[in-house]
Amino acid sequence: MLRRFPPLLVFCAFLAACGQVWNDPYPASERGLNLMYSAFTDRPKHLDPVQSYSEDEATFLYQIYEPPLQYHYLKRPYTLVPGSAAAMPMVRRFDEAGRELPDSAPASQVAKSVYEIRIQPGILYQPHPALARRADGSLRYAALSSAELKGVRGLDDFAETGTRELEAGDFVHQIKRLAHPRLHSPIFELIAEYLPGLKTLQKALAEEAARTSGALNLERHAVPGIEIVDRYTYRITLKGAYPQFLYWLSMPFFAPVPPEADRFYDQSGMAERNLTLDWWPIGTGPYMLSENNPNARMVLARNPNFRGESFPCEGEAGDREAGLLADCGKTMPFIDRVVFTREREGIPYWNKFLQGYYDASGVSSDNFDQAVTMTSQGEVSLSDEMREQGIVLLTSVSPSIFYLGFNMLDSVVGGGTGAEGQARARKLRQAISIALDMDEFVSIFLNGRGVTAMHPIPPGIFGAREGEAGINPVVYEWRDGHAVRRSKDEARRLLAEAGYPDGRDAKTGEPLILNLDTTPGGLGDKARSDWLAKQFRELGVQFVVRATDYNRFQDKIREGNAQLFFFGWNADYPDPENMLFLLHGGQAKVKESGQNAANYVNAEYDRLFEKMKSMPDGPERQAVIDRMIAILQQDAPWIFGFHPKAYSLQHGWVLNRKTGSMVRNTLKYQRIDVERRDAARAQWNRPVVWPLLLLGALMAAAIAPAFIHYRRRERATAMGGRR
Repeated sequence: MLRRFPPLLVFCAFLAACGQVWNDPYPASERGLNLMYSAFTDRPKHLDPVQSYSEDEATFLYQIYEPPLQYHYLKRPYTLVPGSAAAMPMVRRFDEAGRELPDSAPASQVAKSVYEIRIQPGILYQPHPALARRADGSLRYAALSSAELKGVRGLDDFAETGTRELEAGDFVHQIKRLAHPRLHSPIFELIAEYLPGLKTLQKALAEEAARTSGALNLERHAVPGIEIVDRYTYRITLKGAYPQFLYWLSMPFFAPVPPEADRFYDQSGMAERNLTLDWWPIGTGPYMLSENNPNARMVLARNPNFRGESFPCEGEAGDREAGLLADCGKTMPFIDRVVFTREREGIPYWNKFLQGYYDASGVSSDNFDQAVTMTSQGEVSLSDEMREQGIVLLTSVSPSIFYLGFNMLDSVVGGGTGAEGQARARKLRQAISIALDMDEFVSIFLNGRGVTAMHPIPPGIFGAREGEAGINPVVYEWRDGHAVRRSKDEARRLLAEAGYPDGRDAKTGEPLILNLDTTPGGLGDKARSDWLAKQFRELGVQFVVRATDYNRFQDKIREGNAQLFFFGWNADYPDPENMLFLLHGGQAKVKESGQNAANYVNAEYDRLFEKMKSMPDGPERQAVIDRMIAILQQDAPWIFGFHPKAYSLQHGWVLNRKTGSMVRNTLKYQRIDVERRDAARAQWNRPVVWPLLLLGALMAAAIAPAFIHYRRRERATAMGGRR
């Protein structure tokens, strides 16, 4: 017999079927698994290690590829240790006559440096169809026909995968790829300066590319200066001395790529299916890319062929107390899969983090006040709300600098070629350096998330001094144990000595007008521009923002037509050379097309730079750096701006996470307490049912009279029919 269920009972049954957590954005099949959840904003453009050079891409690439070296996860200052290499490279230096030089020999005597790298035996590549072989040993998918590719849309559509042992030749193959004329590696020119054999190879490959539109066979070509010694050993011979090369050996540019991968991806019909090394990398690292939908979701899965590494047992002071040595000696990686979801907007990202659906989050200006509190002394701590949720705050100073540059080719701020004009311009730059209060800028516009810079070298990198020895004496003085910015009166005095009393040219009476060239959306935005104008106004100087689109702005910088401009630089490696070269005359933007956008040239500074860049860290190198910094502080080609502070939040169930932007292969070290996360998610996202029940009751109450009336009519009709 058919029975009618009251609507309220149906509604309650529906609620019960919804489960414990209704707003979980992930599939139910993922609950309770050993996964990490993260997010990304900008889709990676390159995953080919010869082309990739951005932080967004490094998030993925450093987990997949294994260069010879890596940074120790816990030690600071940053320390290089073997990665896929069996030991640190053996470095030998020789003079013009071929005689080996001692380590103490000056760089000027070094004609060539030989790096011998031995890799660990037994390392295997991730499973990949490019390495699949038939029973006779031939590659299974090396000569695919269009019929065989029909229906293929991804790597999972290939039935077979294979692997093989890592060999020295794979590293050499990747170095050859730096010279590939169709790949356009961003580091080619820099590395070719020390490894000129790359230019020889590039010329040969360009000639081959002109003759054919097909794939280039790199195995037919040698690179002068690169030698395979045996199956596990190779040598790189550089021109002169370049000790920073060891840092490059920790980057994916020098990670191994098997030649089979190029042969696989170079086949006709592959690129049209996004089957390229730029889309599907192949490495020996702890993770492999198992899902690539850069508009929505990307997934790194544990590489089943990874040999395993031991978690480090030593670090720096405080690491043991912070629990960072609790997993000492345990085999990594700890996490099975890392799921990255694309979040184009900050608010959904933040809300999902608070709900426990992302394991970590940055701190933006939008959620800064909710996340942290600041004391009047600028000390930062977690807000009570965050602390109650068990959220942890991690902070570190990034190895970066944002600065306001003066174009030294400009007649006003650069002073021209005459000694008198240059002296006037120097005092003008010093006056502006004092007047633009970067401490206030950091406080207002960055919520205190920055350290005011005294020179180009960030804290934590060799050469940066602390305390009184580390201040910029032109802008600050040392009082009562801390740096105090010099007064506006001091700035006005320097401005008058520069020939601009009260902001007017002493000779012509014309007002001094300074122009900031910028792009919309940059540091020329309304609030910042108003703040800058106020600083200049207090000095008596008129200030104009000249905003142009990005391409026009770049043209102005390249052509030397800007006057003042904001720029930034992230260090590629933790060595002072990578920061101080930004003001080296040989890097002048207009004359040399280099990275010295200020076009600053100082003969003594340049001479000291050439000496410093090849010196080992130690007191002698520190003395040279101290003098270089003193020159820059006196000449003031930049207002040194600030070193940004990285603020990161993580839930208490995330373990072994340590800040340090130089270390990018971090996922293998981290661990998730899955049970704790599941419990927190359930608690924080418990359904609030009573409003729905109340709504159901109101609906029932609203329809009850009509239902009762309907039942009475039915009953009356039935009784009348029986008479």
